[in-house]
Amino acid sequence: MNQCLMLIDLQNDYFKGGRMELVDMEKAAANSKLLLEKFRKLNWSIIHIQHISARPGATFFLPETDGAAIHEMVAPRANEPVVVKNFPNSFRETELTEILKKAQTGNLIICGAMSHMCVDATTRAAFDLGFNCTVAEDACATRSLSFKGKTINASDVHASFMAALSVPYAKIVTTNELVEAMV
Repeated sequence: MNQCLMLIDLQNDYFKGGRMELVDMEKAAANSKLLLEKFRKLNWSIIHIQHISARPGATFFLPETDGAAIHEMVAPRANEPVVVKNFPNSFRETELTEILKKAQTGNLIICGAMSHMCVDATTRAAFDLGFNCTVAEDACATRSLSFKGKTINASDVHASFMAALSVPYAKIVTTNELVEAMV
């Protein structure tokens, strides 16, 4: 089965100075770039996912803004598809499933943002659709959340979601483990 790297929402609004800055986004993007370079070198499939906010009252990833653009560190090349989505689940109301089936892809390597939102929703949906999923946990980023007056630090949010995805949805590994395993 073919492999495909899915880079989810590595967009300017998540970086320093953006409208929804994430914790350790630069580190996650640097690791995503390592995966991207390896996939390009091996001539393996790559898909960039770009969120464009369509929800009334949205404050980031607004259409036709610099914040919605994919960050230059992982910018797609002309031959790399960009799937535009409007929901956390990258498969919902997009052509992603058809693209992957046409390429006879069975294995997805997933990275991007946010760990607790689009990475989680997309990984669970991919598993439900029959794909084998691997998440490069250090190539993902998130932010701190609050619930019932309690702040949950970004590192705890990230760890909780990676732990939840690890059984049965995905294999959770580091970027280096992935790169070293690729031949």
